[in-house]
Amino acid sequence: MEQTITFLLSNFTLTFFVLGLVAALIAVMRHPYQRDRSVVTEALLSWFLFFALGVTFLYNFVMHVFFSEMAASFIGWQTSPFQKEVGFASLGFSVASFIAFRGSFGARLAALVAPACFLWGAAAGHVVDMVKSHNFAPGNAGVIFYTDIVVPVIGLVLLWLRYRGEAPSGNLADLSAARRL
Repeated sequence: MEQTITFLLSNFTLTFFVLGLVAALIAVMRHPYQRDRSVVTEALLSWFLFFALGVTFLYNFVMHVFFSEMAASFIGWQTSPFQKEVGFASLGFSVASFIAFRGSFGARLAALVAPACFLWGAAAGHVVDMVKSHNFAPGNAGVIFYTDIVVPVIGLVLLWLRYRGEAPSGNLADLSAARRL
């Protein structure tokens, strides 16, 4: 059991992504007579925002701010004041994602694009650290490295799937979800 908990918490980006899928499945199953594309994509997108971004970045905030030595060791870093900055940036991404959970198209776009820039930059930094310092610590070259690349792509694809075909009335910020789960 200890190994399972360690695995789940060490690979928190994957863990919370899967929890988002489970929550979306439950939301869709609760509405057996409304399972069209918009209902399914709304459930996938909203719970992705809540778990894969909101809870993940909240966890990242807690680890970098309150358990900075453990987080640094997991990544293969030395403890540094920079970790607090990463932690508070993560808190901002988390709050934005929770707001976007039931938000407008504009809120959702912002909640996806800002962390995408951060995560893709982090992935590039991981590559540099792997090449230059041969840092293959799990927090630098493991699941987190891959989810830094893939999670933003999945989020942006879900946003596109959710809103494709819906014409904005004036500007993109006016779009909102047709159905809420």
